[in-house]
Amino acid sequence: MGISLSYSKSRDLAMEITNDSFLKCFESLKKMDEAPSLKPWLRRITVNTAIDYYRKDKRFQNHLEADGETPVFDEVYAPDQLAFEDILKLLRQLPEDQQLVFNLYEVEGYSHREVADRLEITESSSRVYLTRAKSKLRQLIHQHMKEYAGR
Repeated sequence: MGISLSYSKSRDLAMEITNDSFLKCFESLKKMDEAPSLKPWLRRITVNTAIDYYRKDKRFQNHLEADGETPVFDEVYAPDQLAFEDILKLLRQLPEDQQLVFNLYEVEGYSHREVADRLEITESSSRVYLTRAKSKLRQLIHQHMKEYAGR
């Protein structure tokens, strides 16, 4: 469920992704000769199921091409005070395309080529989405920390 939550905007959608992932897992187990390592295998199924949901939604119909170099932003270090739930809330505030690319690249460790292949976009679009996601996250973290300091 935690993986599904990081790829979805709502708890209901995360639950649907989780349920479908388990169904795919159980269906695949019937066909396998030997049992895989369950945790990484189920994680992969969940990530792929989340990607399938985004594809069905056709969120990438009007993707952007990068012209030249992507802008470089100063690195901002996220304070240790951010809890897991706070991070999920910040990620959910990103546009869905940016959230998905961020998760695939930064969390799952896919290359831009792999992200582009999976989402049927160009590599430059993957880079643009990632750059925008990081920029937006920096803004959201600053805003969150200002609100936290004001309490």
